[in-house]
Amino acid sequence: MKERKILITKNLKKTFQTKASVLEVLRGVDFFAYEGEIVAITGASGVGKSTFLHILGTLEKPTEGEVLYNLDGEFINPFTLKGLSISNFRNRYIGFVFQFHYLLTEFNVIENIIMPELIGSYIGNSKIKQDLKDKAFNLLKELDLERFALHLPGELSGGQQQKVAVARALFRNPKVVLADEPTGNLDSKSAFELFELFEKINNKWSTTFIIVTHNEAIAQRCSRRLRMIDGVLIY
Repeated sequence: MKERKILITKNLKKTFQTKASVLEVLRGVDFFAYEGEIVAITGASGVGKSTFLHILGTLEKPTEGEVLYNLDGEFINPFTLKGLSISNFRNRYIGFVFQFHYLLTEFNVIENIIMPELIGSYIGNSKIKQDLKDKAFNLLKELDLERFALHLPGELSGGQQQKVAVARALFRNPKVVLADEPTGNLDSKSAFELFELFEKINNKWSTTFIIVTHNEAIAQRCSRRLRMIDGVLIY
């Protein structure tokens, strides 16, 4: 693990206005992650874990506080970016793995991996599409998943589908992968196989993983384990 902080949050707060009152979900979270580590965040349901992850991924804006990503030695707060720049930042530097794989059933594995890149200007350009397919296949080879390349999602087990979702998250070489209950729908064997894939990726490319999980056995295998209680992280 390299002692270089790749992600920092300062006094991160998130509130929601309800009809009855203001709901405080995050109450001032100070957090950091080193480049090349795997961090587990555990805690009961409803304490703010997923909200925290969504803010790290720029899917939600904080009410107060800062999120800072280290890009080649310069810390950037993505929420200060304008227009489409924040979406471009998210697509370039952050990968996502969710509890559900969200694979498109009518497309094969390679097509699912490259689908985000096919949207917009890439659609219809056969040369670019083939280059993307070649890149996706090479990624699958790196992860020992190439045997699934032409399979449809329905031909794969739940664990295999989730591994494909991980490959999709890695397609643009993100510095940080955020995983929200990635083993929540898997049996114990498949859960550990998925985590072993995380470890392989972490060892090969020093990708930082931040994992929200209820799986205590998985959490104990991570570089660090933090617990969230009532919107505050406990170190």
